[in-house]
Amino acid sequence: MSVSESHTYRPPSLPQISVGGFWRSRIAAVREHTAPVLYERAVAAGTLDQVDVDKPVPELRIPIGPSGDTQQMFWDSDIGKIIEAYAYLVSDKRDPAIEERVDYLVGLLKKLQQPDGYLNSWFTRMQPGKRWTNLRDCHEMYNAGHLLEGAVAYYQATGKREFLDIMERYLDHIADQFGTGEGQKRGYPGHEELELALMSLYRLTGDQKRLDLASYFINERGRLPHYFDQEAADRGEKVNKRPSANHEYSQSHKPVREQDKVVGHAVRAMYLYSGMADVAMETGDDSLRQALDKLWDDLTSKRLYLTGGMGPSKENEGFTADYDFPNESAYAETCASIGLVFWARRMLGFGPNTRYADVMEQALYNGVLSGMSLDGAKFFYENPLESRGDHRRWEWHQCPCCPPNLARLTASIGTYIYGQSENGIAVHLFCDSTGHFDIAGGKVTLTQETRYPWDGKVAIRVGVENVDRFTLSARIPGWSRNTTATLNGDKVELEMNVQDGYLTLDRQWKDGDILVLTIPLDTRVIWPHPEIRQNAGRIALARGPLLYCLASADNPFPLNRIRVRPDTSFVPEFRQDILDGVTVLKAPARLVATEGWGTTLYRESAPLLVDTTITAVPYFAWDNREAGEMLVWMPVDSQG
Repeated sequence: MSVSESHTYRPPSLPQISVGGFWRSRIAAVREHTAPVLYERAVAAGTLDQVDVDKPVPELRIPIGPSGDTQQMFWDSDIGKIIEAYAYLVSDKRDPAIEERVDYLVGLLKKLQQPDGYLNSWFTRMQPGKRWTNLRDCHEMYNAGHLLEGAVAYYQATGKREFLDIMERYLDHIADQFGTGEGQKRGYPGHEELELALMSLYRLTGDQKRLDLASYFINERGRLPHYFDQEAADRGEKVNKRPSANHEYSQSHKPVREQDKVVGHAVRAMYLYSGMADVAMETGDDSLRQALDKLWDDLTSKRLYLTGGMGPSKENEGFTADYDFPNESAYAETCASIGLVFWARRMLGFGPNTRYADVMEQALYNGVLSGMSLDGAKFFYENPLESRGDHRRWEWHQCPCCPPNLARLTASIGTYIYGQSENGIAVHLFCDSTGHFDIAGGKVTLTQETRYPWDGKVAIRVGVENVDRFTLSARIPGWSRNTTATLNGDKVELEMNVQDGYLTLDRQWKDGDILVLTIPLDTRVIWPHPEIRQNAGRIALARGPLLYCLASADNPFPLNRIRVRPDTSFVPEFRQDILDGVTVLKAPARLVATEGWGTTLYRESAPLLVDTTITAVPYFAWDNREAGEMLVWMPVDSQG
């Protein structure tokens, strides 16, 4: 059973959207710096040597751990993400040099592919004979998923089928190996990803067997007898102290429809929920949708950092207890925030709703953007909310999943701005952009003019050709106050026209109509939930979609000695001279003085507080200058 197309909102294809403004500078950084960095550093790491069958089997670059795995097992996934990012850049602007590089990589993969369709460099060259023996830990299906997403994106960008044909053969092999039929293994991915990749292919080709395989992986997960236990016994594994031995780590502790708490490895969870949402939308399976809503509630009410990051623990790269939000040791992997963006966009496929769009924006502008330097050449794996100055972006990592993930999301940002149904267009994100849509039997062009996120005025010009009537839905952010709207200069009554947080106008549109949203970007003081013990007595700052922080480069004193009154007036000021141009927030504050303490460690009288001024910058832009402290949650001045 398919969901009614009139109620399903799909993302536009990348060629439909032209992106400018704030996000154009991010795409430019990916094109100019990240794209060459991805290839050059992958070559230096030895990734391509492992794939190239014309070269001798390479030496082991990353040691195999006690559990028998190594990050080198999933190098193929990085190649898939690099190709996908390159495909989006080519969609934005054809580039023969990029296409030549992708075609070379595809040629290596074609030679690597086995006669039965199997495609994996580790189990073909490094550990032959062990394929499909450890789905829990060894990432074979995860690798396949990222390669598949790269193949779909490259075909859509160029029309070249070779990589897509390679992956279709591999999927036929996987479908033969896994399922409920006689002689098949009842396995599923240890690290989810293939599920949502299969859905990308299904939407491209309409091939039912791809939807069936994705549905099988979703439906089989967590059923008893537990497949990961069976395969471990088959390997002769006695004891495994890895986090993955706990089935919550891979979200396989229960069948997915029975799950109501986000647990385990954060990236795996986000990819699973994204795949579930895809399958639910395409099949009309409301039981999946109900489970997803429970999981969404759990994440956003108990387990999501203010940055849109998640997973406080390095131990399992994931979730711990409710309301556990350490700041300095926060793991908050960049890829987890990216996965949340994937999930949120898919939930928006069920219809415009700020419940999902606000979180998508929160993660994009904070937890995702912080993962890449402004020039696109250095990266964060972890994204803490406090630093003593020792947390710096790196050039490469032995688990380099985040850089190509950042590149592919940033380069494809146009597909997140809008959603389209048979008779409607939704504006999910505000960005200087132009979108072209075939709708209601005609053509619609939407042109956004805005300086968002620095300014809250958004003008949306409507162009129509042979269109009778359609619905335009424009998001009113849940954090906004006193937003106003005009249509051709006349006030629009929001109270009468807002549905699920979107201004929804179903009307006969005329060519040249202009809808203007004015969204006040007032500075907001954020208080933490009383159960968040790490931030008791502290506040944070936000303006529009951006979270702010203090950095030593702007505040030459120990940041934890700052005390801020919650009713302080913060003055915004756009500074073109720092961080490629950002709005900073300035305010009076007080600093805990050390006067009179000498060598005394403790005393019975309170310290003095002296007046000072603080300057806060957007969180995503920190650590783009000299090393120094950073602080998101500021202690409250209770003595004022």
